[in-house]
Amino acid sequence: MTTWTAPSPQRESEPFTGPERQMLQGWLDWHRQTLLTKCAGLTAEQLKTASAEPSTLTLLGLVRHMTEVERSWFRVRAAGQTLPDDLYIADDNIDGDFDDVADADAEANFAAFRAELPLADQAVAGLPLEHEFTSSRGNTLSLRWVYLHMIEEYARHNGHADLLRERIDGATGD
Repeated sequence: MTTWTAPSPQRESEPFTGPERQMLQGWLDWHRQTLLTKCAGLTAEQLKTASAEPSTLTLLGLVRHMTEVERSWFRVRAAGQTLPDDLYIADDNIDGDFDDVADADAEANFAAFRAELPLADQAVAGLPLEHEFTSSRGNTLSLRWVYLHMIEEYARHNGHADLLRERIDGATGD
């Protein structure tokens, strides 16, 4: 029996110049692949390893969280698609994406993340960066804001992923 391990992504370098939309998409893609790079080669059990008590943060939790965040910001909010954006909420735990990983299927969760990325990109591909929508808090936001927020969200969580990966097997790097 073969043990599943997180696959290695094809990470392309971030863009150094170009039109704004291309730069935003390039940086977002780079950060998406960075998260997968931090997980590459780890088993499901390793991906479920928490950082340090009392934190329950895990690499798998980060992948699950970013799946929901991609869906929520790009498809549900910016593009206005009617979809559940709470894929991992169970028993009224709004942090189920982070918390409920003990019995999670890591391979299926990674497949869901990888499937969500092109769907998120396709949902907003025809929208200009100036496209606006109203947030759940009543703020008017633009698609440009969503791209910047997503890059920031990944950058923050990729920092967490660095520390988690180092704790698991000592691996460090960008």
